[in-house]
Amino acid sequence: MAAAFAKTSMFGAAVRIPSPTTTTNSRSPFRVRMALQDSGPSIAVVGVTGAVGQEFLSVLHDRDFPYRSIKMLASKRSAGQSLSFQGRSYTIEELTADSFDGVDIALFSAGGSISKKFGPLAVEKGTVVVDNSSAFRMEEGVPLVVPEVNPEAMEGIKAGKGKGALIANPNCSTIICLMAATPLHRHAKVKRMVVSTYQAASGAGAAAMRELEQQTHEVLAGKPVTCEIFNRQYAFNLFSHNSAVLPNGYNEEEMKLVKETRKIWNNKDVKVTATCIRVPVMRAHAESVNLEFENPLDEYTARDILKKAPGVVVIDDRAANNFPTPLEVSNKDDVAIGRIRRDVSQEGNYGLDIFVCGDQIRKGAALNAVQIAELLL
Repeated sequence: MAAAFAKTSMFGAAVRIPSPTTTTNSRSPFRVRMALQDSGPSIAVVGVTGAVGQEFLSVLHDRDFPYRSIKMLASKRSAGQSLSFQGRSYTIEELTADSFDGVDIALFSAGGSISKKFGPLAVEKGTVVVDNSSAFRMEEGVPLVVPEVNPEAMEGIKAGKGKGALIANPNCSTIICLMAATPLHRHAKVKRMVVSTYQAASGAGAAAMRELEQQTHEVLAGKPVTCEIFNRQYAFNLFSHNSAVLPNGYNEEEMKLVKETRKIWNNKDVKVTATCIRVPVMRAHAESVNLEFENPLDEYTARDILKKAPGVVVIDDRAANNFPTPLEVSNKDDVAIGRIRRDVSQEGNYGLDIFVCGDQIRKGAALNAVQIAELLL
């Protein structure tokens, strides 16, 4: 595919890059094939200079999302810079209260404090806000949506009607987990889910990705490592997720997975526990998921269910010991699932273990948000 837009590379230089290669499941009903057109919505990208903001543009391009105009919004520091997208040059504008006049859909990824300040202002002006932060996820009345899982949660919300709304994008680890677990949940109903995550640098932003790369060079050169983002060595190391630890001993990332799963599945009784670990991988998360079901589900049926599910690909070759890896799902749309096997600690076919990998920036953030936007059309 031809180059789509200019952005800052991992090495810090402004370069023109090709759009990532994607592998969207052809069974997915959430794909729209159009382009710049007068009948499309006006859109705004908030936080356009960040890792997810840049990926918003990549996904909009790859999916030919229809729009009649697009605003590139960021902080005052970035305002005035030039950005190329789909053969046109745009000037990045400073995000203000007036940024959303005439905007139908706004894709937000600029942090929770920015979302809390500007999201409601945008809604007041008739904009439908798709927010990638945690600011509104657990608010009553705000849909928390994975399009392949619970599109009905945003029923009745449409763009261009003059009526604003907030829609929350779930946490990256939740999205990747539920893309795999939900098709099985629909068949056999999950009673309990135990998740261990192995989370990439991208989840902490572009600066964390650059620091991982820098530290790797420093360690290999025998130099002291630069520790600014995590305050510890990240290269050739792993550690408990860097979010705050709560009084119950869980960190915020773990409790997001617990609470968001219950809301998305509309099931307050499902038992979920999680342990979240940061690993020295650039942009794709991996997750070990143990599922306990109310109804029996054998591994062969589970594998067939997952092969037919939208947005996922099964990589489960025992003979070749070939299963999903973060590297091979990086820059890809599909979530990969493997290591599908019966949980031998449970009697009968009431438990399964699976291993899941998904691109944190893409399906874990930008792609999911754009899919939500497609449902607004």
